[in-house]
Amino acid sequence: MTSAALRTRLRWEVGIVLALSFGASAVYAIVSIVERLTRDTALSQQTATINRSLSDRPVFDLVSQLLAFAFGLAPVALVVYLLWSGARPHLARLGLGRPPHAVGAWWGREIGGGLLLAAAIGIPGIAFYLFAKAIGINTTVVPTALDTAWWTVPVLVLQALRAALSEELIVVAYLCERFRRLGIGTWATIVSSALLRGSYHLYQGFGGFIGNVIMGIVFGWAYQRWGRALPLIVAHWVLDIVSFAGYPLALALWPALFAAPAA
Repeated sequence: MTSAALRTRLRWEVGIVLALSFGASAVYAIVSIVERLTRDTALSQQTATINRSLSDRPVFDLVSQLLAFAFGLAPVALVVYLLWSGARPHLARLGLGRPPHAVGAWWGREIGGGLLLAAAIGIPGIAFYLFAKAIGINTTVVPTALDTAWWTVPVLVLQALRAALSEELIVVAYLCERFRRLGIGTWATIVSSALLRGSYHLYQGFGGFIGNVIMGIVFGWAYQRWGRALPLIVAHWVLDIVSFAGYPLALALWPALFAAPAA
């Protein structure tokens, strides 16, 4: 296969992967923000719910949530299949597995780095969300509207894991590898990845877009610098667990800040 034919094939591959994952989400989010802006209600008086019940019957809600988790990982399975290497570590092109020349508990250092990254992103992120909401450029984000059941928190942890794996392995690791092979520069790749991350969060408002673009630039830079996906996955997972499972506590402690606007 010639280099031109290979680049064409890779472009089609990237387009298909994004059409099955976050490219489609971005299109829906753009339509959502346009629809929100054309309502009579101000953006700051609207809500955006992330996790909601899928059935009014608890057993079927649980089954539906687990199915959504499993099938939601299908695009991740696709990029794993596309970038799988016959030699160990098999997922080196996705920034996973034992790094070359690693000594000792390398995974512990990467998990620790992810926790530090979560703190660096999460604390300013909360402040920016409250600021964006106060100036009217963001909806009130409701991380979960699931009914309380014994399985609610485990399901939220799984949904957080799905989001972390999907976004960091597709939007960062996969795109970085494919853009590199297409000859796209480092910063063009980082900015493109960050803009994609921001665009599929537009359903939350412009604050969600800006905040996620900033997060995407930080995560993209970190991946380009170290070539490791595990710290990004850990950071994202922790951020979403705190957001999803911690929302009821935040609502109880600071109802004026986190409560959805009255209908």
